[in-house]
Amino acid sequence: MRLEYSLRHVAAFTPESFTDIRRNLDPEWIEQALQATGTATVRRRRLPAVQVIWLVIGMALFRKRPIFDVVDKLDLALPGKALVAKSAIPRARARVGAEPLQWLFTRCAEEWAHASAASDRWRGLALYGVDGSTLRVADSPENRDHFGGQSSGRGDYGYPLLRLVGLMALRSHLLASAAFGPYETGELTYANELWPSVPDQSLTILDRGFWSAYILLPLARDRQDRHWLIRAKKTTNGRRIKRLGPGDELFELEVSPQARQQDASLPKTWLVRVIHYQRKGFQPQRLLTSLLDAKRFPRAEIVPLYHERWEVELAYDELKTEMLEREESLRSKSPHAVSQEVWGVLIAYNLVRLEMERVADEAGVLPTRISFVGALRLIVDEWMWTSDRSAGAIPRHLRDLRVNLKRLVLPARSGRTNPRAVKIKMSGYPRKRSPTENGLK
Repeated sequence: MRLEYSLRHVAAFTPESFTDIRRNLDPEWIEQALQATGTATVRRRRLPAVQVIWLVIGMALFRKRPIFDVVDKLDLALPGKALVAKSAIPRARARVGAEPLQWLFTRCAEEWAHASAASDRWRGLALYGVDGSTLRVADSPENRDHFGGQSSGRGDYGYPLLRLVGLMALRSHLLASAAFGPYETGELTYANELWPSVPDQSLTILDRGFWSAYILLPLARDRQDRHWLIRAKKTTNGRRIKRLGPGDELFELEVSPQARQQDASLPKTWLVRVIHYQRKGFQPQRLLTSLLDAKRFPRAEIVPLYHERWEVELAYDELKTEMLEREESLRSKSPHAVSQEVWGVLIAYNLVRLEMERVADEAGVLPTRISFVGALRLIVDEWMWTSDRSAGAIPRHLRDLRVNLKRLVLPARSGRTNPRAVKIKMSGYPRKRSPTENGLK
């Protein structure tokens, strides 16, 4: 492709290491994704499978552009042939399917997110966060039948919803794994699909909605030195075994019959560490954890560490509010195309976050000190700009981009506690209903 040739041509003359984010995706990974899923292009099509991969990723970054415009502006089609017909694009996406995008996301996440988490450990443990969210999908009959959504006595309302649960490297926001599907399937079910991706010597911090022996016991049991940390529910009670220090105890809890029905290998009881604390102006809280060694894992460090879990919420805000621009729904109108689009969104998000991590490393700050909004805008503008420029004009522009990214370092926030706050109240307007729903003919 002309752009790839241009970037290779100027690499030797560019002092800075930055190129546009496409370089971060090894072309061999894309080929492996297509080969592993049996979707490699055999015929010389106008829009080959490799270019379809980039199209789906580009759809996530260029939300305001029609899909056919993304193909044209990013120079994705093969040169020397007629323009791609609009009707050919959905057929090309259908030929490729969702599986190569899923394979590619998994490969990239293994390479980027786990390395990121391992580079900034706490007490020898890589830090991860798990939480769930929802994405609205196009309101087509196929999507509503497959994904479902919210409903009331008056029937379905709003857009169909896709439920998503992600595993994230907490201190860089890079996604390490994800599971998603119909809205009616609970977050606990999707979380179980993530545990094979959690490495040894790690700590996963979760929202209290994930409190379940069925979820947490296997997380700590099935690998070496793998731990969890969660906030207790008010109804969580047990028998105190030992006092470890002020506000620090070892408890024995019963495993519920429901959890043992789901996993017969679970024991009847389990030991957990209970940490009591209270922030000024807030109610007393309890943290539960598998970090039973009070000397290796001091209570004074665990309490502030738990509140880093809020980084997962901030990452979902970056993805949904900033990158997806709070649009009403994803574009795709069939469940298989939705899955393909979601994997493309997650790859695109990680590409932006990876570049931010590298800029942060050069600037000597944490990745969370780089403005996501500013970085996303610069990267998208750069990708669009390089698609229409000659090789001779690219070196200066690429040098300038990383310099500009360094200007996006946010000021440090002293005493930040990651408070939860609701900024926008949901609309009080009723849903627009069809004449049939309103009882009219």
